[in-house]
Amino acid sequence: MNFTDTAWKIFNQSIDDYHVADNVETPAKNPYSGNSLEQLLYAKNWIDTVQWHLEDIIRDENINPTEALQLKRTIDSSNQKRTDLVEFIDGWFLDRYKNITPAPNAKINTETPAWAVDRLSILALKVYHMNLEATRKSATDEHRKTCTAKLNVLLEQKKDLSEAIENLLFDIENGAIKMKVYKQMKMYNDESLNPILYQKTEK
Repeated sequence: MNFTDTAWKIFNQSIDDYHVADNVETPAKNPYSGNSLEQLLYAKNWIDTVQWHLEDIIRDENINPTEALQLKRTIDSSNQKRTDLVEFIDGWFLDRYKNITPAPNAKINTETPAWAVDRLSILALKVYHMNLEATRKSATDEHRKTCTAKLNVLLEQKKDLSEAIENLLFDIENGAIKMKVYKQMKMYNDESLNPILYQKTEK
């Protein structure tokens, strides 16, 4: 089983586990131990899955404004955790390929392996939920037909993205692409970088 097949299996395991209770406050029970790649992938998708449903909840037109603000803070925190974990996964890849000497003409890819994996994790959620809509008995035939067409596009995207990730890893392993990681350096959560936050402390 190649890397993307393993990742896809773990992502769907996480999604299925979440939907047992289908509650954003359900604590994760990661079945993988240590800082193994499997453990990281499961944790990554669990964050994505919880955030997917937080985004659904906050779009309720009748939501209490105070609750909506609290949810926005939770989503911001989740985004930071997601970014931190992606960078941690990139650290795993950096360690794996630390003994690879890139070719003199090696190129730099537009995204790192972990950010490509981030896209695959979100895609797994799209496929899961679009499949629910494509088979929802309470929906109209037209709705199911439209969602089935969208699901087929998502599955094709999954095939293409998986192939692209496998090619990226192959090229890194063979020195054709050099892996270089830049931290995201998100500013809105940092009290020393967000002017709305630090101006309050300066007054």
